[in-house]
Amino acid sequence: MQSMDTRAVQQVLDQFANRDLYLHLETTNGAYAAHRGEHAMAVCAYIRNGRIRYQRGTLAGNGPYRVGLKMEEGWVYGEGLTDWEIDSQGRLLLAGHDSEGRLAVALELSETPFEL
Repeated sequence: MQSMDTRAVQQVLDQFANRDLYLHLETTNGAYAAHRGEHAMAVCAYIRNGRIRYQRGTLAGNGPYRVGLKMEEGWVYGEGLTDWEIDSQGRLLLAGHDSEGRLAVALELSETPFEL
């Protein structure tokens, strides 16, 4: 992955608008919180291969970045994004890594289902 290129990512978000897509979205501090003791609370949200169609996708911020996908009846939103790539299958992969390089958030869009 490479550091966020706001123009390139916005261009891909615009190209994917109004298409039937598959969404992978996860946020986690997972095992990263385990060292904080018995009262540490690990948190995670995860969806893979959720069907989505959005009218407008917006990348905003000065780093880390946030992406909002405006759907007909709501929003999908991811914040803390730092890196991106288009993979060999044409999927948009966005990720947010903490200062130690650990994954904190991922938002990915594909025209075909993600592997399970």
